[in-house]
Amino acid sequence: MPKRALVEHRPYLVLSLLFAITYFFVMDGKVGGSWLALWKGAGVGFLAVYAAHRGVGRDGALIAIVMALGALADVVLEFSFIIGGAIFALGHLVAIWLYMSNRRPSTTGSQKMTGIALLLGTPILAALLTYPLENWALVALYALVVGAMGGAAWTSSFPRYRVGVGAVLFVVSDLIIFARESGQMPDEIAEWLVWPLYFAGQFLIATGVVQTIRGKSEA
Repeated sequence: MPKRALVEHRPYLVLSLLFAITYFFVMDGKVGGSWLALWKGAGVGFLAVYAAHRGVGRDGALIAIVMALGALADVVLEFSFIIGGAIFALGHLVAIWLYMSNRRPSTTGSQKMTGIALLLGTPILAALLTYPLENWALVALYALVVGAMGGAAWTSSFPRYRVGVGAVLFVVSDLIIFARESGQMPDEIAEWLVWPLYFAGQFLIATGVVQTIRGKSEA
């Protein structure tokens, strides 16, 4: 990335990191209500701004939409778990579209197996973690979409050790949430894991996709 471009666009990433890191230390209730929800959403929200400014073409627009929906879902989750989850699911569908339209020309056997494991393993684990809770089937359905997103990211042409790993971190953070909601993981442990894994995943996805499509456009 040219030095001038880095200086001009780094503030969006710095602000994203600033809000995400500080949210981690205030999420236990030091800041209340709507302000806390907006603080939470600002982390990924600035990733959406970064993607909108640095992205190129259709793929740039898609990753900006994915991040914007993620930020909106972060805010809405503070008020409605179901509606927030639905917004996340919509964002995952947009991400799947992005990844499937940027398929890797050829994939190895291990890459294919990892993609399948994410696709099928995520909903299976989610069901095992939440059964027999009343909404376990809905959780498994959502987890199928999350797993499909993870598998599509891993087998896409975007760098696996940025975008692929970021998607896997997202999957793991959701599985931890399911384990917490079912009482299979203490709240104290889950709180220390979910947000760092989730935000790190989103950060890797956003920067990995944007820098890849910019590299292609400048080649």
